[in-house]
Amino acid sequence: MTEMEAAAQAELRQIVEELDTVRARLTEIHDRLPVPPEETAMLVGEQEMDVATEVRSVIECVLNDSLRPAIRDLAAAASYRPKGKGSGSEDRIE
Repeated sequence: MTEMEAAAQAELRQIVEELDTVRARLTEIHDRLPVPPEETAMLVGEQEMDVATEVRSVIECVLNDSLRPAIRDLAAAASYRPKGKGSGSEDRIE
């Protein structure tokens, strides 16, 4: 692994930590908002959404569709090592 590759992976690990902090903050906001009794009707479009339901819904979508997969994929890239590489000079940080 080159020095540039190692630095890129180290930076990715830092970004993963930052994204995980954002994920936790969004989860806290989501969990603080009230769940109205009419939420199911709002989610299926039978009733207009209130602010809490809209915000909770958007946070759920962002977490599930974007943020969690991004964290997972970036973490995998940050720890990636090619298979089949020996302990020869090609693995050494230069």
